[in-house]
Amino acid sequence: MLFRPGFELDLDTVLGPLSRGSRSPNVVRTEGGVTWLAANTADGAGTLALLRRADGEIEAEAWGPGADKLLDGVPAMLGAHDDDSTFVAHHDVIASARRRNPGLRLGSTGRVWDALVLAVLEQKVTSTEALRSWGELCRWFGEPAPGPGPSRLRVPPTPVAIRSIVDWKWHRAGVDLKRRTTLIAAARVAPRLEKAVELKGLEGRAWLRKVPGIGVWTAAEIAQRAWGDPDAVSFGDYNIPSMVGHALVGAKLDDAGMSEVLAPYSPQRQRAVRYLSTAGFRRPRFGPKIELRDYRAM
Repeated sequence: MLFRPGFELDLDTVLGPLSRGSRSPNVVRTEGGVTWLAANTADGAGTLALLRRADGEIEAEAWGPGADKLLDGVPAMLGAHDDDSTFVAHHDVIASARRRNPGLRLGSTGRVWDALVLAVLEQKVTSTEALRSWGELCRWFGEPAPGPGPSRLRVPPTPVAIRSIVDWKWHRAGVDLKRRTTLIAAARVAPRLEKAVELKGLEGRAWLRKVPGIGVWTAAEIAQRAWGDPDAVSFGDYNIPSMVGHALVGAKLDDAGMSEVLAPYSPQRQRAVRYLSTAGFRRPRFGPKIELRDYRAM
């Protein structure tokens, strides 16, 4: 299929939240500019390939039982349902970031489960640790992606697969008891959690938080991807309050301080954060690095 966006679109930026860099097992960009995504859908596993053509159209092709669902979701995934018309930049740095990134859109996959697994794995650990566990779970318990995509492309493990994992295999994947317990609890009610996409907003995030172990941060990370929630700020994040503080007020902030600074942007606070992160603002690096923990050695 061909999708012609009726808006300026930066394909890499809109797809950015779905990936974790070059080591992501379920999102792979190949030479020639094709982005491959492997995902679980209500109809089963599927692979989606996206290519931006010279005329601006997005060429999309899909394989597997979930192919139709993935193709139907392309416009929303690329931000067609995102509305930033009421967004007002209250800080010069955000106004400048918005001018430099007119193609930034908040995309929505319409699916909770895959985003949930990765978000839970990222709880209270470094990105290196989380990505290692994510890759190993996808390789060991996910499916090879349908279709002709890269050989390393994997569909994330399904709720059934998550529930089948025995303790020593969780340990081998570096997933501690708290996170594995949360994933198993979510897997038991996975179909019901998809209702959060219909509810959206604060109500949708509250629905996700009914699962023990899913708090404000995890629900926000899921909401940002599943329905492109423009107000779902990742409170409790190690880096974001400091990044926002140094960008907007020139000083480190905690969650309470960030909430106060971002208050004028409600109900589009996450959009303001995305403008800052996309523009390259980062938390200043002070002091020793976080020590990496390998739960497999414990």
